[in-house]
Amino acid sequence: MSIVSSLSPRAIAAPESGIVEVVNYARGREGLLPLWVGEGDLPTPDFISKAAMDALAAGETFYTWQRGIPELRRALSDYYHRHFAVRLPVEHFYVTGSGMQAIQIAVQTLTSPGDEFVYLTPAWPNIAAALEISGARSVGVKLEFEGGKWAVDLDRIEAAITPKTKGIFINTPSNPTGWTATRQDLEAILALARKHDLWIMADEIYALYFFAGGRAPSFLDVMESDDKIIFVNSFSKNWSMTGWRIGWIVAPPAMGQVLENLVQYSTSGVAQFMQKGAVAALDDGDDFVRANIARAARSRDILCDALVATNRVETLKPDGALYAFLKIDGVTDSRSAAIDIVDKTGVGLAPGTAFGAGGELFLRACFLRDPAQVAIAAERLCDYILKR
Repeated sequence: MSIVSSLSPRAIAAPESGIVEVVNYARGREGLLPLWVGEGDLPTPDFISKAAMDALAAGETFYTWQRGIPELRRALSDYYHRHFAVRLPVEHFYVTGSGMQAIQIAVQTLTSPGDEFVYLTPAWPNIAAALEISGARSVGVKLEFEGGKWAVDLDRIEAAITPKTKGIFINTPSNPTGWTATRQDLEAILALARKHDLWIMADEIYALYFFAGGRAPSFLDVMESDDKIIFVNSFSKNWSMTGWRIGWIVAPPAMGQVLENLVQYSTSGVAQFMQKGAVAALDDGDDFVRANIARAARSRDILCDALVATNRVETLKPDGALYAFLKIDGVTDSRSAAIDIVDKTGVGLAPGTAFGAGGELFLRACFLRDPAQVAIAAERLCDYILKR
């Protein structure tokens, strides 16, 4: 028996990231414009880094609160009061080692092997992988795509529900499509969850990246206190902290000991000096977030206007999130196209094949970058498209 064949079948079955495959293929090339992963080009701002460095220099390097330091949980409560107009006590907040760990812990909390969880696709691939690795089954329900826009079909969601279904994962605004649920969409999804006694796992990481102004509609706008909803989120996108790996969960306080135990038996908590940086992000970072959103909006317009003007790209400007999901005439294999594009243009895009059913003909571009760089990328892509 080989070493690999003796490993856990769940571990062996974990798929290679289709995004990382392309990144590894071309990482480090001279002149590369990397629009393939979901992060911006700005480093973490100094006021956040300084708070973490000051805490590190002060010796805040010991074991800490599994649920998060009290200052950070209070800062999260204040953040939700400012941006979501709700006052949630600190007992609702749990700090995790990244948004990805928040999802993993939520999956472990809500599912047992053999359970099913419905999610909307095309989707960030990590949710399906997290479910499958845990022993649950991920059940993709395709969003509708018509006229360059994406929409949810509630009948499709309900048709996917079986006696084994434990919950529904909803990411809005969506990675990769930019689909953003309306308040009416959320009310209908919540009614469906109540009808079938299901959990909702709400990934609202892009809630502030809503280009109509303000923030996107949230389940917090429509839920009651006894609804079965768990929120997963991250510091990565708003405050340019992708490499920090800090996230959080918002959940009913009754789940607190369960969530604390799962943190204990995975990472035993996030480093306290890093949490001090996260406090600074929440307390002092609103202006930085607003500037990041404005920057993304400018780059979105530059990229989408240029590509749509070729008359060879079927997409409309996304309502939210950080991505243009592009359907280019003649592209039938987005993985091969992503390789070809990076070879011929030096622009890194993520293949739609990485995002599951419904994404095969698309390519994803992250536009949270310097508008001048995005303009260069748009020019290269337009030249490539027009020569196909």
